[in-house]
Amino acid sequence: MRTPPVTDAELAAQARGGSSEAFGALVERHADRARRVARAALLNPHDADDAVQDALFSAWRAIARFDPARPFGPWFMKIVVNAAADLRRRRKLRRTEEIPAAAADTGSRPDRDTDWALLREALDKALATLPERRRVALVLHDAEGYVHEEIATMLGVPVGTVRSDVFHARRAMRTALSSMGDDRS
Repeated sequence: MRTPPVTDAELAAQARGGSSEAFGALVERHADRARRVARAALLNPHDADDAVQDALFSAWRAIARFDPARPFGPWFMKIVVNAAADLRRRRKLRRTEEIPAAAADTGSRPDRDTDWALLREALDKALATLPERRRVALVLHDAEGYVHEEIATMLGVPVGTVRSDVFHARRAMRTALSSMGDDRS
């Protein structure tokens, strides 16, 4: 007989009681999403990792204040968004250039890798043109599946603002990416 999976609320309650294993399980469930959100806010995967680490530490320290009657994901994503904003403020002067992933020998197909790299580059460029709040709202909604109300809570703005941000971000992305097919000959 299988035991039902442990819910986020149950894990959070255990973590509130001091269980680092329960907190670790929560982290496992939400770390990838947190990294994607942080990357959308910061536009740098290394900074995103740092922001997620900061958010994890903050969440662990604040777990006693978590309301188990509410979903854990939006609570944690708000901490991630705040950690990303804090990191950006601290690193305003520091700029680095990432080593392209294509520099590593992965043994994969060059044509597919090139297509994915071009798409990733086009997406990154298009996302970088968006104001931060629109960029984060778009990623939280379209990539992570959060509803407008949850995003509004995470970002501390009205629901109508989130709806507007997602709408305008999608329109800007469509415009920016529409020429992508034209650039390839």
